[in-house]
Amino acid sequence: MTAPAEPRTGPSADRSPAASSVDSAAAAAPAASAASAGATVRTARRTVDWRLRFALLGLVWGFSFLFMKVGNEAFAPLQVTLGRMVFGTAVLAVAVAVKRERLPREPRVWLDLAVAAVLLNSLPFSLFAYSEQTIPSMLAGICNAATPLFSMLVSVVALSEDRPSRQRFAGVGLGFIGVLTVLGAWQGFSGQDPKGTIMALTAAFSYAVGWAYVRRTLTGTGSSHLAMSASQLSLGTLQLLIVTPFFTSIPDSYPAKSVLSVLALGALGTGVAFLIQYGLVAEKGPTIGSMVTYLIPIVATAAGVLLLGESLSWNEPVGAAVILTGAALTQRRPKAAPQP
Repeated sequence: MTAPAEPRTGPSADRSPAASSVDSAAAAAPAASAASAGATVRTARRTVDWRLRFALLGLVWGFSFLFMKVGNEAFAPLQVTLGRMVFGTAVLAVAVAVKRERLPREPRVWLDLAVAAVLLNSLPFSLFAYSEQTIPSMLAGICNAATPLFSMLVSVVALSEDRPSRQRFAGVGLGFIGVLTVLGAWQGFSGQDPKGTIMALTAAFSYAVGWAYVRRTLTGTGSSHLAMSASQLSLGTLQLLIVTPFFTSIPDSYPAKSVLSVLALGALGTGVAFLIQYGLVAEKGPTIGSMVTYLIPIVATAAGVLLLGESLSWNEPVGAAVILTGAALTQRRPKAAPQP
């Protein structure tokens, strides 16, 4: 799950949410944010060890797929996504106000943020929510792990400076073998809904395209990473506020379980998760921040099986392991040649 304006998903559930996303955002983060980030990092280091925050981030994003599933029990997928965006925006808006961050002022930046909001928030969050109407939450979480594979492919086309090695191409091939393993391709994809699975994979692809767009258009804007992310998520919320009434009706009831799930999905899985990841990347660098990708499918699978009673076949954890291995290969860069 990738979070808003998050590093090279979420959010962030509803990453919001992939390894390649963490590196992108880190590359796009302007130097102007370093001072404020440093103060936050020093405070966080004194209070909560980074390893605990890293584990918490993986836990929150992994549980986001369960929250979507439970939210779908009472609300339409677009309503689940809208609630997620509203609560996530609220958390980031409070953070911006507390830190007195300045929002972007240039109209072109806001236009680019609106496009990024579609690709990184409104569209993938909605696709994941719709997919979980017909596929298990754990399968959606596993599909999310394919984001780094798509990111490398997109970078070849959209980012000419990113020249992948044969090892990284091998990682993509291995990753997609893992996808086919998860889906049970040798059985004709029996037991999995093709439409739901395609929507989940399309959400992962949307993250990849979104981060390529962010790298090309929103690098060096002069605004802090936090302000840019809050602005992007607020635009995504506005987009869904316009669209949702045309495709959904008012819910018949508001059961506490579903309401609390949507609240947790937005406030924790999107808002708070982004703030945690922002601190991790600032303190430990994008490599550590990106490694949370490998926790998300594990947590999503455990939550789906143990708490939702979803069935688990051998090919799903095996395929997930293959996907993550391929994703790890796509993130490896060749070592620089030694200087004479």
